[in-house]
Amino acid sequence: MAEYKGVLVFGEAGNGKLAAITAELLGGARKLANDLGAPLSAVFVGSEVKGLAPEAIAFGADKVYVVDNPILKDYQTDAYLLAMEKVVGQVLPQVVLMGQTAIGRDLAPRFAFRLKTTATMDCVDLVIDPASKRLLQTKPVYGGNAHGVFTSATDPQVATVRAKTMTLPPPDPSRKGETIDVKMDIDPSTVKARLIQKVAQAVEGVRLEDARVVVGGGRGIGGADGFKPLEEVAKLLKGAVGASRPACDNGWVPDVRLIGLTGKIIGPELYLAVGISGSSQHMAGCSTAKNIVAINKDPEANIYKQARYCVIGDWRKVLPAFTAKLKELLAS
Repeated sequence: MAEYKGVLVFGEAGNGKLAAITAELLGGARKLANDLGAPLSAVFVGSEVKGLAPEAIAFGADKVYVVDNPILKDYQTDAYLLAMEKVVGQVLPQVVLMGQTAIGRDLAPRFAFRLKTTATMDCVDLVIDPASKRLLQTKPVYGGNAHGVFTSATDPQVATVRAKTMTLPPPDPSRKGETIDVKMDIDPSTVKARLIQKVAQAVEGVRLEDARVVVGGGRGIGGADGFKPLEEVAKLLKGAVGASRPACDNGWVPDVRLIGLTGKIIGPELYLAVGISGSSQHMAGCSTAKNIVAINKDPEANIYKQARYCVIGDWRKVLPAFTAKLKELLAS
């Protein structure tokens, strides 16, 4: 029986650079590999992606496998499955990690099924059990109301990881590693679907997922005009504006600003939640924020259970005072 060893990270790119989620995965995977006493590898599948290898090595990879083929320029499940199956058959990793992204959500379960193993989706913590040396995979359950810890009895152990849950490590350009080209001839007839068109959605200012400060509004804001003071605060703090489901459903803000289980997952340094009750679906999208400050007139609001600082009161009175003080501090 083949011996599975080490950790493999499926890498993604954005605008020709290493995606933030991949850098985070490499940071977390480096610790897992060290705890296993095994190597850390990364794999990039696509077209003209070999240039990402040095960056992956700088973030902790020992080896980088590159499957480069023009047919792989755009993500397509069937072709990427074949590529990953070949790489994993060559590397035999004990653990395979992917981001909880559009690609990861689609590829991981299909890939795991193909290899007759399991996939744990949307993990927020990964550690190696000192006794069994198996991967302990923690993920939110019951709509984020609790966390469950899962293990897999089969290899490779496949998991997708939520963005912002692993610490982004500082890159070390002096690290040395090996880049390995994986030759693969792909029969175009095996690709059952093809990308027709990409539509880029314009985003003003900082992207919600990348913002260090997020100001969110909920049902308690009362209407679209209520978001103007939130936008002012976000601009002062060089952050982004988000919203809970009711604000989006009522058309007060676009759906792209939705924070929650079915929206964007954020992990900013500061999340200022204004008029948000804190349903489990919403908290699933912001629970990894380093600091949550909540403003709500309901003293029983669920968000207070996870907020570090709570202001019980009418946001229409609290926020203007906060904004005025903020301007004063920034001017000094």
